[in-house]
Amino acid sequence: MISSYYTSVFPTHPSPAVDRTGRRQTVWVETGSNERTRRVAPVLLAAGGGTRWDGAGHKLAAPLEGTPVIEHAMRAAVESGLGTVIVVTGATAVPLPDDLADRIELVDNPDWAEGQSTSLLRAVAAAAERGADAVVVGLGDQPRISPDAWRAVAASSSSLAVAVYGESRGHPVLIGRDHWNDLPNSGDLGARELLRRFDEQVEAIPCEGSALDVDTTEDLNQWQS
Repeated sequence: MISSYYTSVFPTHPSPAVDRTGRRQTVWVETGSNERTRRVAPVLLAAGGGTRWDGAGHKLAAPLEGTPVIEHAMRAAVESGLGTVIVVTGATAVPLPDDLADRIELVDNPDWAEGQSTSLLRAVAAAAERGADAVVVGLGDQPRISPDAWRAVAASSSSLAVAVYGESRGHPVLIGRDHWNDLPNSGDLGARELLRRFDEQVEAIPCEGSALDVDTTEDLNQWQS
C-alpha cells in the first residue's frame, strides 16, 4: 500500500484536467475502444543520479548526435501526440528547448535519492491530479524509443502493457489507475516489479527501436553516428 500522501491524490472518480488558473484544458489523448475509453498521460522519469556514469556532468546532458540524451527521449514522447508530457526531475536540471516548453510539464521529486519508486509515484500523483486514467512511462536515459512505441503501448486496452523489443521487455510501460495503489512505495523499484507481480494481466506490445539505456560512456558511444 502506498503512503497516505499519494493515496490522497488518487481519487476514485478523476476530475477534469485544469491548468494553474483553474481553466479546463485537454492535455491527454483518449485511447481505447468505444466500450472502454480512458485518458492516458505520458510520463518520462528523469530524476536519478546516474551513479554508473563515467563521463563529465550528468548522463542526461551528454551529447548524442549533438543533442542531449534527455532531449531525444523528450522529443519522442512529445511527438507521440499523447499530450503534455510529465517529466519527473531530481538530481539534475532538465533544460527545455523553446519548441518543447509548452508541451512538457516538469515535476520535481525532492526524494529522488530514495529510488525510482519515488519518481514513479510523483508522476502518477501528477497524472491523477490532472484527471488521467492511466500513465505510459518511459525513461529519460533511453534515447532510441520511438514515438510509435509510445502510441502503441498507450493504445492497449489492458490495465498493464509493456513494449517488447524482440524477446525483451522494455519501456514504455502502461499502468492503469486500478494498479496505481499496487506500485512500490520505497526503494529503487519501478514498473518492472509491478509487471512481475501481475504478469498474467500484462499485454506485450511488439515495438520497433530499442529500450537500451545510457548508463556509461560506452553505452552512449554505441549510439553515436
